[in-house]
Amino acid sequence: MAKAKSKFSENLIRLKCGVCGNINYFTRKNKKLVERKVTLQKYCGHCRKRTEHKETKR
Repeated sequence: MAKAKSKFSENLIRLKCGVCGNINYFTRKNKKLVERKVTLQKYCGHCRKRTEHKETKR
């Protein structure tokens, strides 16, 4: 039997720090409601400050 795909893994996106470029966070996006790229203010442990994190490709 084939294993069913998880509905949560389909909506996962990676968030990349705008300053240093590290991928620090993974989150989900509702693709029916959000058509543009996600941009959030998050804490970057590498930069040690709050920076803008943008959605990246898989």
